[in-house]
Amino acid sequence: MASMLVQHQVKDFAEWKRVYDSVADLLSSNCELSDRIYRDESDPNRLTIIFKWDSLANAQKYAQSPELKAAMEKAGVEGPPNVSFLNEI
Repeated sequence: MASMLVQHQVKDFAEWKRVYDSVADLLSSNCELSDRIYRDESDPNRLTIIFKWDSLANAQKYAQSPELKAAMEKAGVEGPPNVSFLNEI
């Protein structure tokens, strides 16, 4: 199973979540299987999201998509995200 771990800072969690939920179809249409969102205990606007994908290639394709970049800008993501691609063993 392929996973993508994303960490980033957002201006406002509630606004980020509203935009995130509005682009859910973008994730599923790119073969994303599931996601889990975590908020940092000391900074609730610091997020970690773990996505499960059908393939590493689809995760990488999604991470580089212009649609994702536009959604992140609209959602108030501050600075570039830290993204890691992982293979489950």
